[in-house]
Amino acid sequence: MGLLSVSIWLPILAGTVLLAIGRDENAHAVRWMALVAALASFLVTLPLVSGFDTASAAMQFQEKLPWIDRFKVQYHLGVDGISVWFVLLTAFITVVVVISAWEVITERVHQYMGAFLILSGLMVGVFSALDGLLFYVFFEATLIPMYIIIGMWGGPRRVYAAFKFFLYTLLGSLLMLVALLYLYYKSGGSFSILDWHKLPLPLSAQSLLFFAFFAAFSVKVPMWPVHTWLPDAHVEAPTGGSVVLAAIMLKLGAYGFLRFSLPITPDASREWAWFIIALSLIAVIYIGLVALVQLDMKKLVAYSSIAHMGFVTLGFFIFSELGISGGIVQMISHGFISGAMFLCIGVLYDRVHSREISSYGGVINTMPTFTAFAVFFAMANCGLPGTSGFVGEWMVILGTVKANFWLGLLAATTLVFGAAYTLWMVKRVYFGDVANADVRALADINRREFTMLAMLAAAVLWMGVYPKPFTDVMHASVTQLIRHVGQSKLN
Repeated sequence: MGLLSVSIWLPILAGTVLLAIGRDENAHAVRWMALVAALASFLVTLPLVSGFDTASAAMQFQEKLPWIDRFKVQYHLGVDGISVWFVLLTAFITVVVVISAWEVITERVHQYMGAFLILSGLMVGVFSALDGLLFYVFFEATLIPMYIIIGMWGGPRRVYAAFKFFLYTLLGSLLMLVALLYLYYKSGGSFSILDWHKLPLPLSAQSLLFFAFFAAFSVKVPMWPVHTWLPDAHVEAPTGGSVVLAAIMLKLGAYGFLRFSLPITPDASREWAWFIIALSLIAVIYIGLVALVQLDMKKLVAYSSIAHMGFVTLGFFIFSELGISGGIVQMISHGFISGAMFLCIGVLYDRVHSREISSYGGVINTMPTFTAFAVFFAMANCGLPGTSGFVGEWMVILGTVKANFWLGLLAATTLVFGAAYTLWMVKRVYFGDVANADVRALADINRREFTMLAMLAAAVLWMGVYPKPFTDVMHASVTQLIRHVGQSKLN
């Protein structure tokens, strides 16, 4: 068993043990067991990056075992420069989520921690799977823990939000399953994703496959107009659920475009690039305007996530190294920033039990340390230079301008809208005079809250000031992907 298997199955087994032996009366021990398991899982992923050969575009740390011999299904794992950072990001965010729930979750603690650990392992499996059926199993299995997390620990409309989340994402994936079975047949009975990358498919077949993959991945991103499940899920989910949903689960769809749509259907990807670019720009501009009128902080950040993920898909489909690398950097950065912003909202909600912007005002007067973190993450969300939020957006804008100036100009409007809705929220919530007795009674963050926010702030600063390690790791894989997409597969 290699590092990837350990990083997948260690949290899954730990979560299963917590579900089996946990009781509310020993919640303190359950929390420590969950933290130890999350930290161990994170430490296991570090050698994947430190030992990664940045000069190679090949899959590394591969593991291959027979699974279902009759159909040539294999337990095949591996990572390249595109996927390795998401394995590390998933394990890192899981540690933060366990810390965030330490004092907040008081009922069914073992189930809560167990669900998140299992979800963490399944998401690592999605980023590591090189067998099509294995990918599909991990991809769909992630729905179950998140469905439970929203449905059990969510807000008043949690059942509605959980069902909507589950049905949208499940229905979108059914067409992908048909596409996987077609590729299995066309490849002579192979579920190897790497074999599928080499298939010479006609444009008509590629187009059908492209839209089958689009149905699954666009819902997961989510792209306009199949985004409506996300605000409901975010609003009703507990803080930890919102963090994982924004930081990791949205990336599963974007990652699918890179692993399936672009390399398997390169001609169809170029043929329908205008369609994806149009939807991406709608997300950037229209959803940015929708965020401007939100009165609920969680909804505002949820719509902000849709707009920022529009940048990701835009970068992928301009077919330049700068655009794809910028999209991947934006995915990682968004994981840090959106997760941190939902944690900040959770800190306020735990004290005041309201997400409405109108319930606050002058928080800086009673929570100065917390406000420093919150404003820092808000600035990163705006794309402030020196933060990770700037790097990815700037790379995508620059790549888009090189491809088409007017598309780049439209994409750049997200900087204006992002600053408008983020700063509007910051001004109303954090600055000015103390608005009411609830704000006057607020106590500043404790050591636990300081730790989880400091971890994310360090990541945002590191990536913003020195993004070279991130781009160096992905460079060879992105270059190979661009070269592959540029070579026609048509007979």
